[in-house]
Amino acid sequence: MSDLVGRSKIADGPRLSRRGTRRLAVWVSLGLVCLAAFAALMLMQGIDRQLNDITKTYAVRNAARELTHALSQAEASQRGFLLTADPQFLEPYREAVSSLDRRVAALMEMTADDSGQAARVASITGDITSKMAEMNRTVELVATRRNAEAQTLTETGMGARLMAEVSKTLEDFIAEEDAKLTSRNAQIDQTRTGLVGALIAALTAAAILAYALLMRSQRQVSALAQRHLGLVSQNEALEAEIAERTRDIEEARAHAERERERVEALLQDTNHRIGNSLATVSSLLALQVMRTQSDDVRNALEAARSRVHAVASAHRRLRLGDDLETASADEFLAAVLEDIAETQIDSGRVLVRSELAPIEVGARDATTLGILVGELVTNALKHAFPGDRRGEILVTLARTEDDVPALSVKDNGVGIAPDGEMGETGLGSVIVRQLSSQFGGEPEYRAVESGGLEVTVLLPELGSAAPARDDEV
Repeated sequence: MSDLVGRSKIADGPRLSRRGTRRLAVWVSLGLVCLAAFAALMLMQGIDRQLNDITKTYAVRNAARELTHALSQAEASQRGFLLTADPQFLEPYREAVSSLDRRVAALMEMTADDSGQAARVASITGDITSKMAEMNRTVELVATRRNAEAQTLTETGMGARLMAEVSKTLEDFIAEEDAKLTSRNAQIDQTRTGLVGALIAALTAAAILAYALLMRSQRQVSALAQRHLGLVSQNEALEAEIAERTRDIEEARAHAERERERVEALLQDTNHRIGNSLATVSSLLALQVMRTQSDDVRNALEAARSRVHAVASAHRRLRLGDDLETASADEFLAAVLEDIAETQIDSGRVLVRSELAPIEVGARDATTLGILVGELVTNALKHAFPGDRRGEILVTLARTEDDVPALSVKDNGVGIAPDGEMGETGLGSVIVRQLSSQFGGEPEYRAVESGGLEVTVLLPELGSAAPARDDEV
């Protein structure tokens, strides 16, 4: 009897040991799950804080870009009013100016906890005030019809320097915010890695716990089998739903493509209608030229008609690419030059040739470039070939060795008298300078040794990645 009791105790010993091991495994697994859950919670809170920082950084960058856009809008409207004296430029100018103080104050409030960025914002407030004073003075002079004084004030370059300093400071400001954003994204990646590790630890602990529990109860096997069947059913339902969603996505994509084609057609039709309307205005001016007896009035009307026709041609000939935002300069300018050649009174007396590089430009830049080319070619047709003189005009658009786009209009006409000055001071030259400045360039006039004149304009900002400008003529 004592032997049986001893054997029973010996048999129960390993069984109790196995139960103790399973119980320990269960508690260890539960502890790991709780620890992993706590770590995941802490990491999620860290991610939330980092996301809040990123959201704030995006808000600061957007505020800085809105301030830059408001300054550009104010300067563009001021230039438009200076060039045309058209009161319609005053309303956007005043709206942009009135929002500057509010945008600067908002930017300073956002950067109050960052001394470096706050100092950058504070450093440009004086420049912005000076720039606004210069633009207000220019607008006041043009409004009182003192255009010469306004032009002189603009040509001093002070406003351009102030605008360049403000733009440089804002670019540095945005670059600093981008650096912060990059750093915070790296921190989020590190936090994400930790979170994945915590989730893996939780899954490992859960697997150990599940294994221990499965070993203790066979009933859970049946439950897991039922759950598996449920998952299979859900998977089938999910696959059916995915197939349905895929069909919906395909239909939506087809609809979006049709809408894109419709929008493209509307844009092309709009440009064509604008060009036709301006062409009608050009025709009306031509009729008025024929009915006018005064040579001065006739010359002024003819100059106006030529410029309206150039703008009409630029709009009518504009063909956008697949992205509806860019155009190829060679195709566009070739069509514009063809229109200009066809409008000569005695077509064929002056041959207009072109050598154009396929440079991709924005839609607004394309229109402005077309007007600039039209102005230069029209000036050459008007002044370089008086009487019945024959000749040719060569229009070239290519990149320099420094990869800067350069526009050249060269003629073999009468050129400039020995005692004359390179470049005129009339309205045509003012328009050429203003249009050139929109691309960051300045016209250069050079007499050709064999006779004639060559006008070259460097266009460093043509086709750049900078946002489209609103200051085109």
